[in-house]
Amino acid sequence: MALLEVKNLQVKFGLRTGEVSALRDVSFTLERGQRLGIVGESGAGKSVAGFAIINLISRPGYIASGEVLFDGKDLTSLTAEQMRYIRGNRISMIFQDPMMTLNPVLSIGEQMMESVLTHTSKSKAEAREIALEKLRLVQIPSPETRLEQYPHELSGGMRQRIIIAIALLLDPDIIIADEPTTALDVTIQAEVMDLLLALCKNQNLGLILITHDLGVVSQVTEQTIVMYAGRIIEQAQTKAIINDAQHPYTRGLISALPHQGAAGQRLYQIPGSMPLPSSLPSGCAFHPRCEHAQSRCQQHMPPLTENEKGKAACFLVDQRTSHP
Repeated sequence: MALLEVKNLQVKFGLRTGEVSALRDVSFTLERGQRLGIVGESGAGKSVAGFAIINLISRPGYIASGEVLFDGKDLTSLTAEQMRYIRGNRISMIFQDPMMTLNPVLSIGEQMMESVLTHTSKSKAEAREIALEKLRLVQIPSPETRLEQYPHELSGGMRQRIIIAIALLLDPDIIIADEPTTALDVTIQAEVMDLLLALCKNQNLGLILITHDLGVVSQVTEQTIVMYAGRIIEQAQTKAIINDAQHPYTRGLISALPHQGAAGQRLYQIPGSMPLPSSLPSGCAFHPRCEHAQSRCQQHMPPLTENEKGKAACFLVDQRTSHP
């Protein structure tokens, strides 16, 4: 049995004009110690998927249907108190902006110790030792000094390491990292991702890495999900996706990476933009932007079908696999 199994998950938001679907029939699994990437442009639904796993969807959003099975238990059916135990204890989340996550008026030590004291029966002295241990684990220099400091006294890279340390405080089974390097420069991004990769391997942690950057995914994850307009449109081993993507949208994302273009030439850009959930086109949601679109792409939504390379939701892929 997989550590985490998401089945046919659908998330809706109620608007004045009616309900819209932010996630549509999303299914995937995560094994213990596995590293999974969820990739897509802004508005693809990848962050909503992460929040839905730990039931942090705020009204007017809600989980309309589907299951999130963690160790065989459906998280969508748990009470608020039961979910508070799961969050932090068993599944932790790293958010995009550490300055929005950390409380500016509390010291690092107060915030870390509060998490331990809230979820366990540890004493303050024990909570402090756990906080120091995790700071050392994420390679924070002079951890005793950092505990007394406030978030504004630390660099962006240091704050993100502290966020990772907080996520590790209660030895979770899974970490969900939502764009963990967005606000950092390239050098610090690489350091943070190397740290996450090492922690996952050494601690046997499951990782769900949510990002728009296929370059980051290629360095860290083993499996990758590509999302578009709230739906999974490709799923395979990360190496297979990077080396031989099946869906035109995924190929467009790869072509847009800086190293794909020759020096002095403009970077490739997928034409158009992601449709809003309230105004999805008929058929395949990507067809208005796809250079391979056919008439049936405008009328019918291609199913996510499995082949020897993985899974893809594209009629073009079906044609290639049916007629080699």
